[in-house]
Amino acid sequence: MGNKPLAKESDYIQKAKDGDIHAFRFLVDENKDILLSLAQSILKEKSWAEDVLQDALIKVFHKIGSFREKSSFKTWLYRIIINSCYNELKKRKNYQALKEAAKVNQASSVEHKNPLKAAERKLYIQAALDKLKADEALLLRLYYLCELSVGEIAESTGFKKAKIKTDLYRGRINFKKELEGILGNEIREIL
Repeated sequence: MGNKPLAKESDYIQKAKDGDIHAFRFLVDENKDILLSLAQSILKEKSWAEDVLQDALIKVFHKIGSFREKSSFKTWLYRIIINSCYNELKKRKNYQALKEAAKVNQASSVEHKNPLKAAERKLYIQAALDKLKADEALLLRLYYLCELSVGEIAESTGFKKAKIKTDLYRGRINFKKELEGILGNEIREIL
């Protein structure tokens, strides 16, 4: 990449299109946490999500030359990751068994007299998201964590705008119920 650092995402994208693995790694590193979060919201199992994400990123590296910049890079990237996760769900016949096992292993309500620390909050939020339907968890993450508009979410997922709005509404309600079930009265410390 030379001595001069690149200033724009578009510079990194162009370098990655030219086969520069360091530029591609930069693009991935900028998005890795949210990508894992999106994968985990669909697959519900962290190790499974990590495996699928790794395979999907290899796919992204090979397909980056086809990125036409009609949408944002993140929207294009999210779409590939989301599609890869849903395709993996279709392949796995034992998905329901894995989903049930994940529910059993989720964080349970723990009594605390002190306010919840950031790391604890993150665990409880993740546990509540893991209990939601895959579409609801995915849409909440895209809307609130990725800060995508409904239109950008539609472009990333292929979902209709009406479905997105409905699932976001239901997702908020179900998320609060799940969080209340995990934390009880301590929910005030998170919300």
